[in-house]
Amino acid sequence: SLEIMLVSVLANTLKTLYNAEKRGQRECVLYPSSKVLVQFLRLMSKKGYIGEFEVVDDHRSGKIVVRLQGRLNKCGVISPRFDLKNRNIEKAVNNLLPSRQFGYIVLTTSQGIMTHVDARRRGV
Repeated sequence: SLEIMLVSVLANTLKTLYNAEKRGQRECVLYPSSKVLVQFLRLMSKKGYIGEFEVVDDHRSGKIVVRLQGRLNKCGVISPRFDLKNRNIEKAVNNLLPSRQFGYIVLTTSQGIMTHVDARRRGV
C-alpha cells in the first residue's frame, strides 16, 4: 500500500496544487481540509491564481476540489515559520519573491490571513 508522509497540511496542499498545475490538470482534489487552508485558497482564488473551489464534507477530514487555471508558477511554505515585524516585510519581499511586479507572500496575522501588500497597508 502507498502511504503519504504528511509534513504539513499547507505544504502538502501547495505541493499537490503545483504538481497538478505542472501536469496540466484542470481539477485537483486536496485533503485533509482545514480552516486555514480554506482561507488560503480563498485568497489565491481572489488573486486569480486558482478558479473556484468546493469544500466536500466526507465525515472524515474533509476534501477540497479546486479548479485550476494554469496561472500558478511556483508556491511553497516557509518552514519553520517565523515572526515578521511590519517594518521588515519589505526586506522579506526582496529576499523571497523573484520580482517586485508579481507574486505574493501570504502572512498569518491577528486579523486573519492576508498578502504582504494588505498587511503593509493595514499596518499589521
